[in-house]
Amino acid sequence: MQIYMVGGAVRDRLLGLPVNDHDWVVVGTTPEQMLARGFVPVGRDFPVFLHPKTHEEYALARTERSSAPGYRGFVVHAAPDVTLEEDLARRDLTINAIAASADWAKTGVVIDPYGGQRDLQARVLRHVTGAFREDPVRILRVARFAARFTDFSVAPETMRLMRQMVQAGDADHLVPERVWQELARGLMEAQPSRMFEVLRACGALAVLLPEVERLWGVPQRPEYHPEVDTGVHLMMVLDMAARLNAPLGVRFACLTHDLGKGTTPADMLPRHIGHEQRSAQLLRGVCERLRVPVDCRELADVVAREHGNIHRSGELNAAALLRLLERCDAIRKPARFEDVLLACECDARGRLGFEESAYPQRARLLAALHAARAVETAPLAAEAAKRGLKGPQVGEQIHAARAQAIAAAVPR
Repeated sequence: MQIYMVGGAVRDRLLGLPVNDHDWVVVGTTPEQMLARGFVPVGRDFPVFLHPKTHEEYALARTERSSAPGYRGFVVHAAPDVTLEEDLARRDLTINAIAASADWAKTGVVIDPYGGQRDLQARVLRHVTGAFREDPVRILRVARFAARFTDFSVAPETMRLMRQMVQAGDADHLVPERVWQELARGLMEAQPSRMFEVLRACGALAVLLPEVERLWGVPQRPEYHPEVDTGVHLMMVLDMAARLNAPLGVRFACLTHDLGKGTTPADMLPRHIGHEQRSAQLLRGVCERLRVPVDCRELADVVAREHGNIHRSGELNAAALLRLLERCDAIRKPARFEDVLLACECDARGRLGFEESAYPQRARLLAALHAARAVETAPLAAEAAKRGLKGPQVGEQIHAARAQAIAAAVPR
């Protein structure tokens, strides 16, 4: 039995990056022998085990071949005669197909049959073998790695292969959960825009997110958007979200906040009247198709509907500010509203020449929210009840008190 460190741990150590998780491949053994050594089986589709002490994953060396479209359409062969080189050959990129001996720190032994170290030095994302095309999820993975390793380029032959896969309809078989998983991870990388650049370049974005794809080439008013192109603006917003360390929900909201601009009638351009409601409607379709988690979906919906009003909130009086807070459900969900404001700040600063601009709307709206939430509703409700007021009338009393508190706390 031979044990090798593989994948991201080897890659990141060679790049001088911190390594948090280790994956291991075991050559020359059987599941029964692993069980006898105390390893705990966890793999459902192929033999993977947890180490009895470290709880790290140890997978038996295996080969795979596609048997049908889709993520689970693979025949897996794991046996003692499968070699390390055969196991590495099924991996996606050469930089992920490098192995090292278990005692690498002592021996320095690296096994690199497919030139992964060369591609690390050249800063290239290159597929290992033609088996790459058997799993269309790898298209998304390449795009995600481009967003993580921002100075890496996609090898021309790999880009050609991905285009061929898209043209052959391979991307049509992607499972929604896998698309969301890779999309979410890509949004959280250092430069999310690069993920979408790669997906656009190979044609996959038009298949997976046509609502986003159609934003490129759509003009905006240059006095508000010096970058003009809506797709360019969107990428600037995403990268601003990464710069501000925004959480996933905020980044997804940034991705989808302007979807409606892709459906603006041509005779209305470059104005986009009513695009917020169109964005919210298109967002619902995206979320259903990709099975987006509820928290991301709800945050993105608020941002899509209200980002224009939040940008203009400096012009609103106390009553209008309160109505905006209520539409955002900010009084009940103040933490989510802070994320809404962060997404709006990313939108405002994701414009050419506005990257370093302040976003005063954030502080003003948070002050209004604090004032509204400080109003004690129980005494107001009790007093209203004494006066014989019920239901909506009590709500009106509370609403009036909150508007008064906002007026005192937030000067116009």
